[in-house]
Amino acid sequence: MSMTPAQAARQELTGFTGQLVGPDDSGYDEARAVYNAMIDRRPALVARCGDAKDVSHAVGFARDHGLPLAVRGGGHHGAGLGTCDDGVVVDLSPLKDIEVDPRARTVRVGGGCVWGEVDRATHEHGLATPSGIISTTGVGGLTLGGGLGHLSRKCGLTIDNLLEAELVLADGAHVRASADENTDLYWAIRGGGGNFGVVTSFLFRLHEVSTVVAGPTFWPVELGAEVLTAYRDFIPHAPRDLNAFFLFGSVPPAPPFPEELHLRKIAGVVWYYAGEDTDAAARVMAPLLDALPTPLLHAPAPMPHPAIQSAFDGLYPPGDQWYWRADFVNDIPGDAIGPHAKFGAELPTWKSTMHLYPIDGAVHDLAPTDTAWSYRDARWASVYAGVDSDPANAEAIKHWTVDYFDALHPFSAGGAYVNMMMDEGQERVRASYRDNYARLARVKADRDPGNLFRLNQNIQPAGG
Repeated sequence: MSMTPAQAARQELTGFTGQLVGPDDSGYDEARAVYNAMIDRRPALVARCGDAKDVSHAVGFARDHGLPLAVRGGGHHGAGLGTCDDGVVVDLSPLKDIEVDPRARTVRVGGGCVWGEVDRATHEHGLATPSGIISTTGVGGLTLGGGLGHLSRKCGLTIDNLLEAELVLADGAHVRASADENTDLYWAIRGGGGNFGVVTSFLFRLHEVSTVVAGPTFWPVELGAEVLTAYRDFIPHAPRDLNAFFLFGSVPPAPPFPEELHLRKIAGVVWYYAGEDTDAAARVMAPLLDALPTPLLHAPAPMPHPAIQSAFDGLYPPGDQWYWRADFVNDIPGDAIGPHAKFGAELPTWKSTMHLYPIDGAVHDLAPTDTAWSYRDARWASVYAGVDSDPANAEAIKHWTVDYFDALHPFSAGGAYVNMMMDEGQERVRASYRDNYARLARVKADRDPGNLFRLNQNIQPAGG
């Protein structure tokens, strides 16, 4: 009787310091779970890696046995790209080291960290680096795909603040990628996803960010067209210290939201002003507020940076059903406003939402070819997310998401933010990298010619 992959790994990986979990182990269901409960895959082996050598061992085992290989940091990807059926999951979650150097204004972060851990460590020194908007998101996945969030307009994408990374390559080699070493990899991993290796450590630049003025403003969803139009005209001219993303959603049925607003559908803005001066924040928010009727709720307030970074965590815990679509957007013409308002008013569940993130300010300081992240000339990233805790609603949230996307995609720039895409095929991946795809494919051919790292928004090796 032949051995299972888990049994073979225990026999072969004698130097493995972490934990090897197979289907017959008591902790298997916990080990294989990812953020999106719509994803239910059964890997042959989950390798919880204790260090970079463990990562190299696990990668080599998958490669030598011809098994599919998935890499999981936070496990948040909507398409479940951090897991697989009948293959090996390299689980980086034990790699939790965080080292802040306040004098150099840098932080070195283990590949298994989530952003809340990083935010708490850097906040102790009044510092921060750009990340996303949910603090349970893994550092690795968000970074390698680009990194849009509250600090994007002021400080750029997460990748714009990535100074170096340590990787395990497909052949098991350990390398460092920076502006001075392995510059092809350094260019490629800044937006090219997990196509080129497993990042075990990141070094980020930090910025002086401590107390900020942040929070939501909500209007009735019936004013969706009016709010979106005013937002569209306002945000490109706002100062870089101010970030604001537009959303359709429902008021969460919990404090601190007033009970009379619970579950009410709204059109809104989530503000983030990178400073603690409430008067200054009010002045830069005023042009949008003055252009619109009195809101149902206007609640920006001073708070620590980590507080706004984690504000959505309770709303979106692990275990919900998720279905995503996304697009980059250059313009929002009048003909697009109506479809947005229609679908925003038809949210299928109270957790379902649409977000429109601004791409301007510091993000536009780099050219489309400076990093793998091509859409430096876009002005927004849209994401349509059907979300619910009940599996019975999975089809409903999927249909709403796809229908919303199909209605608005003709107004898009063509590609999408890869962190917010499902598994949508090679044409969508190519569209999301545009002219950078050919260069990425050459780096891929050099660093991973066998396409071992293919469970991602895959860049296929040139000539393959």
